[in-house]
Amino acid sequence: MTETNLGAEREHFDKQQLSSISKAINSNEAPVKEKHARRIILGTYREKGAFTFWSYVLGIPLSSNSILSWKFCHVLHKVLRDGHHNSLQDCMRHHGNIVEMGQLWGNLHDRYGQLVALYSKLLCTKMEFHMKHSEIRSNLEVTDEVLERVAGTDVNNVFQILPIEAMCLFVWMCHVMIRQLNTSIAISTTTSGQCRLSPLIQVIQDCSHLYHFTVKLLFKLHACLPADTLQGHRDRFHDQFHSLKTFFNKARDMLYFKRLIQIPKLPESPPNFLHAASLAKHARPVVVIPSEDEPQQQQEDDDDDDDDPEPLINVSDVTIECLLVYRDIQIENLQQDLELLRAELGRVKGEAQRYITQLKSQINSLEADVEEQRVQKQRALVENEQLRMELEATRRRNAEHESVQATFGEAESKRAQATEQRYTKLKEKHTELVSSHAELLRKSAETLKILSATQETQEEVERTKQQLAFEVDRIKLDADMKLEEQKFEMKKLKRDFEEKRAEAEHVKGTLSMLALQAEKERLMRSASEKEAELSSLSQAAQLQQSSLQQERERSTRELGELQGKLQEKVSQDNTLQQKLLEEQFSLLQGTVSEAECIIQDAVAKLDDPLHIRCTSSPDYLVSRAEATLGSIDKVKKGHSDYLTNMGDAGGLLRALTHFSHLAADTIINGSATAHLAPTDHSDRLTENCRGCAIQSLQFLTDLKSKASLQRADPASIRIVVEKILRLGEELRPKGMDVRQDELGDLVDKEMAATSAAIEKAVRRIDEMMNQARMDTSGVKLEVNERILYSCTDLMKAIHLLVLTSTDLQKEIVEGGRGAATIKEFYARNSRWTEGLISASKAVGWGATQMVESADKVVLHTGKYEELIVCSHEIAASTAQLVASSKVKADRNSMKLTALQQASRHVNEMAANVVASTKTGQEHLEDKDTMDFSGMSLIKLKMEEIESQVKVLELENQLGNERLRLGELRKKHYDIAGVPAADLSEGNGLDPSPAPVAPSSPKPSKPSVMRKPDLAQKPNLPPKNMVRDTIAGFAFMFRVVLTERTAT
Repeated sequence: MTETNLGAEREHFDKQQLSSISKAINSNEAPVKEKHARRIILGTYREKGAFTFWSYVLGIPLSSNSILSWKFCHVLHKVLRDGHHNSLQDCMRHHGNIVEMGQLWGNLHDRYGQLVALYSKLLCTKMEFHMKHSEIRSNLEVTDEVLERVAGTDVNNVFQILPIEAMCLFVWMCHVMIRQLNTSIAISTTTSGQCRLSPLIQVIQDCSHLYHFTVKLLFKLHACLPADTLQGHRDRFHDQFHSLKTFFNKARDMLYFKRLIQIPKLPESPPNFLHAASLAKHARPVVVIPSEDEPQQQQEDDDDDDDDPEPLINVSDVTIECLLVYRDIQIENLQQDLELLRAELGRVKGEAQRYITQLKSQINSLEADVEEQRVQKQRALVENEQLRMELEATRRRNAEHESVQATFGEAESKRAQATEQRYTKLKEKHTELVSSHAELLRKSAETLKILSATQETQEEVERTKQQLAFEVDRIKLDADMKLEEQKFEMKKLKRDFEEKRAEAEHVKGTLSMLALQAEKERLMRSASEKEAELSSLSQAAQLQQSSLQQERERSTRELGELQGKLQEKVSQDNTLQQKLLEEQFSLLQGTVSEAECIIQDAVAKLDDPLHIRCTSSPDYLVSRAEATLGSIDKVKKGHSDYLTNMGDAGGLLRALTHFSHLAADTIINGSATAHLAPTDHSDRLTENCRGCAIQSLQFLTDLKSKASLQRADPASIRIVVEKILRLGEELRPKGMDVRQDELGDLVDKEMAATSAAIEKAVRRIDEMMNQARMDTSGVKLEVNERILYSCTDLMKAIHLLVLTSTDLQKEIVEGGRGAATIKEFYARNSRWTEGLISASKAVGWGATQMVESADKVVLHTGKYEELIVCSHEIAASTAQLVASSKVKADRNSMKLTALQQASRHVNEMAANVVASTKTGQEHLEDKDTMDFSGMSLIKLKMEEIESQVKVLELENQLGNERLRLGELRKKHYDIAGVPAADLSEGNGLDPSPAPVAPSSPKPSKPSVMRKPDLAQKPNLPPKNMVRDTIAGFAFMFRVVLTERTAT
């Protein structure tokens, strides 16, 4: 039954809290009612925290409405000030949500947006201040004695607790709110004005306490430090004093504040900190909030009875319960102080005991050191003699080495002179080829000009021929038409004559002889006239026929002459065309010969010992191979065009010239890339480069002969170049599979993921800290706290480094992208971008691994060495991030300086983690004292032999593990895209043997020593290894000397 009542009571409490929160935080532009805030505050005392409050607040869409966010900040301020003291820890868990809300509304132009941004920043500053100084309560009501105890006697502590920044935020928020209130012409009697002014009540209360704290602490600082040092603090305080006084005067005149709060009056002038007696004149400003009118409060409760659930606590008993709660708070505070004092006392005792033990151990160690120094003195005499002998031997070796070096220098100078002479000859040959190629191009241009002039003449002859043929046809047509007309006239005259003759015969038979005779004479005259006319017409026709015949003969003669000229022109054109074809083919042969020389020179470099020093990257090889494939397509198109029109070889000549240079570049860079590639890839790449040269020379040979010109095909060259391209892509770093247009987004994502991982690691470490305090005690608790504190400091330093690197990266992008976009800048600098991405991933992974290792160490399931290795990995990853950011940064950039300082801070924090881990390991590990007093000589000798056996076994295991570490590093860098030859030899392994040069038919030359890269160092043993070896030799020498003396 009791559990049922408790469940019902809890359910009723949750409903009442939900109702109060939903009514206090809503989108209505009205002030928060006091009774709703009071119920929320009493709820925090009931559950001793603000868990329920935050569980309901997280469901409110604060980002959708600025008034919701404003009222939330007001209620949260009340909870922090008047709620249970555990509410501060619950609110700090959601510190990030408050910061994000403030940043969101700060970027939006809303009437409440700027206020919400300022209020959220103020609340975050208040929470951080109280978390750092837990002795000061959230309502800032502490006595001067408590303030003196918190400040202490350390000046640095006083500077840290000085609340000038917080007071500046409070005053600035008040002025912004008053200015907006004047701008919006709102008055304090309207609901909108009261909605903005209501949070100022808590702000005024905090400002009065902060003003008092600042005055007290500044007087304390002036008592400890010179006045000139604190000149800046005094100036800032004077500005804040006048601003706060102005705000208090304005608020005191507002009607809204007159009935709710009594605002104190500040003095006319700020305190004089240079005069210590002015502290006695300072009066603490007290803010008085008058008690509410009971009938009015009861009326407000009655108005909302329909909407509110049944009150959890009777309003009439609020005063008594508040007193009881205040008494409980006082009791809990006193108990906490008592526990703190007890813990402090125990810690002091333990510290004193530990100091005594340490001092005793130091005395013993110093005595042992004195004895060891005596032994070392005797040992040093033996070592000095041995070192003197070694020095003499070293001098002799140096003399021999100098003679060998001189001989090698002379050989090197002779080889350099021979190389210079060969280079001069090649340069002269190249100059001759270039000049001949230019002369051939000039001849080709002149031939093309002659051919174009001939073609124009031929076209003009064709046009003249066509015009003459048209004239001849027209003349023939006119002559035929005139002849037909004359024949028609002759036939007409003959027909008329016959008609007249018939008519005369008819008249002859009917008339008399006279008439007939007269008619006959008339007819004869007419007939003679007609005959005369006919004869004249015949003569005219004959003349016309003769002139036409002459014109036809003349046209035929001219046509014959023109045909002769045309035949002569055609023969000349054929001759010029043949000459042009021959010149074009000779140009092609010259270009092919030059291309063969270029490719043969590239092949010769494959067997050149001096070429072994040359290296290239897979990226550049891929770009050259792709360009070669494009030139092969152009050669194929130019070849087909030349076969179609052999009078124009310009396209094929340009394509061959471009192809020969690109093919030679691909062969040389393929060989240079093979010098850094693994053995399998190196052999295949070299073989394909030789195959490319062979196929290219075969194709060029086919182009030089007219018989094989038709079957010349560059397809075999394409196949070999595609193989080279595939090998280059296999040798490229594995991170190159990201599209370049996604690099910009990937950088931002990785940097954000790194920051999130670091923040998550910090939260995890805090949880481990709390768990360790509950589960462990004593020395283990102290070791765990020291390790976790150092890990937390390291994570904070890394987070600061990531933020500084992000700022520097933005500065680099803005300064180097020009008119291009950010994504285009990242795509253009893809290798640098991938370096940033890789470094960011490494930092995030290192942070995660450190947290896991720290968790294992705290739970005693892991090794301390894992934590040390993780610290080293994080330092290396941050160094990679700094180096990646530093590549493109301006040398005089302030952000670069800040990044370098952050990097040094990370290294210091990593060193602190390593030191804390080693110290904790020494405290927790029990070391057995070595007592050999009861052993005989034989027993000691047997123990010595067993110890030597263990040492040899451990050394063997150490060597095997170093070999394994070296192979792991090689594989890691191979996967990451770094050639094995570029690895540092810091793991103690011998360098891998140099690749054997491929065999060639040419006589072998003496091998040339390769100069080590700048990043490499000679494989010298560590100094401690040399000292241990010398000490071992000295000890063996002393043992042998003792045995001989005894004999």
